[in-house]
Amino acid sequence: MFGSLRRSALRGGVVAAVVAGVALAAASPALAHVTAQPGTAQQGGYTVITFRVPNESDTAGTTKVEVTFPVDHPVTSARTTPQPGWDAVVTKGVLPRPIERDGAQITQAVTTVTWTAQPGTRIGPGQYVDFPLSVGPLPEDTTSLAFPAAQTYDDGRVVNWNETQQPGGAEPQHPAPTVTLTPATAGGHGGHDAAAATSGDSGPAGTTDTTARWLGGIGLLLGALGLGLGAGSALRNRKPSGAPSKGEDKVTTS
Repeated sequence: MFGSLRRSALRGGVVAAVVAGVALAAASPALAHVTAQPGTAQQGGYTVITFRVPNESDTAGTTKVEVTFPVDHPVTSARTTPQPGWDAVVTKGVLPRPIERDGAQITQAVTTVTWTAQPGTRIGPGQYVDFPLSVGPLPEDTTSLAFPAAQTYDDGRVVNWNETQQPGGAEPQHPAPTVTLTPATAGGHGGHDAAAATSGDSGPAGTTDTTARWLGGIGLLLGALGLGLGAGSALRNRKPSGAPSKGEDKVTTS
């Protein structure tokens, strides 16, 4: 009886672990894409967008990353942070047509930000690098910003991450890094300014939804395995009611 219960408990733990693994796989997006993190920001404010660049090649390394900014919904300010081994250049240009924002006419905006590896530096096979960028103010006339990126390898190959996903359609092979813009919360124009964003509340290591999903899935998987093994152990150690303990003499009464 107890052997049957133990086997059932162990099987239950394995099933729970499998379910957790399936949920983890379903929640995890493709990890090889160049992405913008976090994936959301508030309209009208400043934020830190981190461009995560994984290396897809097994033989070559990434030596240059160029991110293009939208000119139809322009961003007027972009500031880089020192990145060991990399040179960063922010380029501004004249807009095709001026826009009005907060009572002022805007004629120039950020067009590209380029990170170039110094000699001896690259993103090698199996590696990735985060490139943080403080940007703003974010436009209020759109709910989404796409930042096409060009990834250059030291063998001369260039991969363009510039495809947009259509509503209801499958994810393209080379999706452009995209940020969803939400309305500003009450009491703040975009939530916080660039200095506050740079101070760390939106840093590259702690604001990735992907990381949160991975950690949550792994925790669920380990918890399910622990539950199954713990139940099996408890059943193995359980003794039938009334059985004497090891080393205990059975007392008889006359």
